[in-house]
Amino acid sequence: MAAAAVDTQQLVKEITSPLFESKGWMKFLGVMLIIQGVFMVFTIIGIIIAWLPIWTGVVIYQAASGIEHAELTGEKERLLRAFGKLKLFFILNGVTVIAGLVLALLGGILGGMMEGAMMGS
Repeated sequence: MAAAAVDTQQLVKEITSPLFESKGWMKFLGVMLIIQGVFMVFTIIGIIIAWLPIWTGVVIYQAASGIEHAELTGEKERLLRAFGKLKLFFILNGVTVIAGLVLALLGGILGGMMEGAMMGS
């Protein structure tokens, strides 16, 4: 049974290796997103949406820390939690992009309608 635990730890270390090497960049991105969210609070619209970059920053930072811990200890459970954080990070960013595209499309349609109304009068 001990050999299986060692094999699992080695496998975890092999799987985490590429992400472990980029953990510094992941943490940097997390801190920058948190700072972006803090600065967004100082704008009118930013007050409403500042929580989003702060949340994504915390999530990617937690993922990097989890990957670092999994690499050092070989804990499968910690690796799975870190991957869950990465999944959440990408979902949050995907939803943000979709929302931005929808708002841009609606803004374009509304702007076109207003321009048409102004031309007609």
